[in-house]
Amino acid sequence: MNASYSCVMTAWRAHEAELRNYLSHRMGDRHAAEDLLQEVFVKAMRQGAEFCSLENSRAWLFQVARNALVDLHRMKRDWDEVPEDIPEQESHVAPVAALSECVGRVLQELSAGDRDIIEQCDLNGIKQQAYADSHGLTLSAAKSRLLRARQRMRVTMTRNCQVSFDEEGQVEGHVPRS
Repeated sequence: MNASYSCVMTAWRAHEAELRNYLSHRMGDRHAAEDLLQEVFVKAMRQGAEFCSLENSRAWLFQVARNALVDLHRMKRDWDEVPEDIPEQESHVAPVAALSECVGRVLQELSAGDRDIIEQCDLNGIKQQAYADSHGLTLSAAKSRLLRARQRMRVTMTRNCQVSFDEEGQVEGHVPRS
């Protein structure tokens, strides 16, 4: 008989009855408690030499027993069958997000300058200072151009995509073109 087997068996003999009582009391079914007790024993045996190095084998055995109880309760949860005739939920897309299908078309209708600054700064994330530097502009001039380009894009989108706004100026909806 090897040392790890002897170590496990010594701890098991010392705590088996207490573990059995603990599991029987928690489960209310002596036979199910015996099954779970055997699982705890198998886990202890699998630990082998590591089990022998534990400071408190009793605490380890009870922790494994508690974890096994929790796992068993999780598996026994009652689940309701989902009927097959449940209607699918409508996917709700924020009105402003729904405008993305219109953005591509409207960009093509803008002037080359407006399209370039909006694509660079708003869609590609280029900093306005970097845009200004690459186009020989001051930061103030780049900001003004971007503001005017956005205003023209808004007017074009409102007209061509029939965008509607609420009292606070937020996009409420639009009519997509076919």
